[in-house]
Amino acid sequence: MSGPSVAIPFVKASACGNDFLLIKGALAPADVGAFTRRICDRHEGVGADGVEWMFPHAPADVEIRLVNADGSAAEISGNGTRCVAAYICAERGLEKVSILTGAGLKVCALTARHESEYEFEMEMGAVEVWPESTISVGDKTMHGLPVTMGNPHYVVFVDEFAQDWKVLAARIQDSGQFKLGVNIEFVKVDSARDVSVRFFERGVGETQSSGTGSCAVAAAAMATGRAQSPVRVHAAGGTQSVRKDGSQIFLRGPAQMVCRGEFFLGR
Repeated sequence: MSGPSVAIPFVKASACGNDFLLIKGALAPADVGAFTRRICDRHEGVGADGVEWMFPHAPADVEIRLVNADGSAAEISGNGTRCVAAYICAERGLEKVSILTGAGLKVCALTARHESEYEFEMEMGAVEVWPESTISVGDKTMHGLPVTMGNPHYVVFVDEFAQDWKVLAARIQDSGQFKLGVNIEFVKVDSARDVSVRFFERGVGETQSSGTGSCAVAAAAMATGRAQSPVRVHAAGGTQSVRKDGSQIFLRGPAQMVCRGEFFLGR
């Protein structure tokens, strides 16, 4: 019996548990959002936090367009961009990869490699940390710092992580305060150079890690005197390091190639 006649090849990669499917943009179906929802489904699809659609774009090594697991578009994922850098390094043997994202050109410099795991330091650009704002969610008032890393974040510092932190994060997202949506980070400061974080991202929900989220958290901690550069950001999926040089933010962390496969369309 023959199999489905149409299949789309993909590569799966993960950065600190934040997983992405990397697919050539020329293969994108007409309804990219619907397809992305299907392939990212963790029961009926391959499973991922999103798809990085890759396009040729000289003089950059590649252009990427991120679509979240729910089919919505996003400007950038630091971890997703690093996953693409690992793919480009594996395919082309490069040690510095320039990637055009929805938040501008990013350069990933290879700092270490062991088999299928790569480590990069990535130029994330300038960060904007805004004054603290309050948001009412039910009977609670949340105090957080809006941060812009090319995409929007809301950073909430806490003494301990509440059991219902995911509920609170979803309510902040639904508050109507952020027209483009927002990524939520709950942060516990462990020392002047260490913070622990819980991530709740637009279009995905809870994630094991976040690259831009790690940068937003570190920038907010540094701006408020809670931490100093470099900051180690500890999350469920692993640890990333963020340093500040002048107005620029740099993110260092791993990315691992997981597998290759084909996703059948005729289902």
